[in-house]
Amino acid sequence: MNSSLTRLVPLLAAGALVLAGCSSDTDTPAADTQTTPGGTSVALVKDGVLTVCTNPPFAPFEYIEGTETVGLDMDITAEIAKDLGVPQKVITVGFDAMESGAALNTGQCDVVATGLSITDARKQNVDFSEPYFNADLGLLVKAGSGIASVDDLGGKKISVQKATVGDDWVEAEGLTGVQFDDLGLQVQALNTGQVEAAINDFAVLGTYVGDGLELVATIPTDDTYGLAVKKGNTALLEKVNATLARIKGDGTWTRIHTDRIGVAPAED
Repeated sequence: MNSSLTRLVPLLAAGALVLAGCSSDTDTPAADTQTTPGGTSVALVKDGVLTVCTNPPFAPFEYIEGTETVGLDMDITAEIAKDLGVPQKVITVGFDAMESGAALNTGQCDVVATGLSITDARKQNVDFSEPYFNADLGLLVKAGSGIASVDDLGGKKISVQKATVGDDWVEAEGLTGVQFDDLGLQVQALNTGQVEAAINDFAVLGTYVGDGLELVATIPTDDTYGLAVKKGNTALLEKVNATLARIKGDGTWTRIHTDRIGVAPAED
């Protein structure tokens, strides 16, 4: 998980809940079939509800507001649910259970929406929608740390979110990464001095700028986010892609992006 300057610094905020995913050998519950307004039958894990897995805090994509999980990803999945003619239910699941496909395979949810980067490895575990967001990494440090770029990271401890693109990047660069289960714990470790820098997606780190923290670098990637469904769930995947196409064509995506990111999306 884990944008270019379209993801900007004026963003965001979040809360942290992690539930361990079920093991992949758990029997998958029988799915219920939902007939959409268009007449297509789509199997859902719970009758009459689109269940969405996510993992806050990862603002502006998913975060806790009061008692609800909200964010850009939840705005998108709400549009999918609307097109299916059902409400959505959002549940918090451990990130590793989502990116491995376990949360989908064990029937915890229908869709994973959690700023999930599309990678070849993950394509072995889940079926991805069309990309909906371009993502670069960012480097967050304490003000006055003396770290001004990635060139200054040698010998430093860097917090990363486990099983993310940032985690992979730090390992590939031969740097010293300290893994955490979520973004909030990453930033907490930076604030307490357990690490000297944090790397995650540029847009989500922007929410923590201020109060002694600053974003000092963007790390370009070819990373894009996609929504994920259980492998072979072609009917639902088609509906997900149809909704993504609709919201990008009718102005809904521009509204969502502007509300959550602070700027309109770049033209494709």
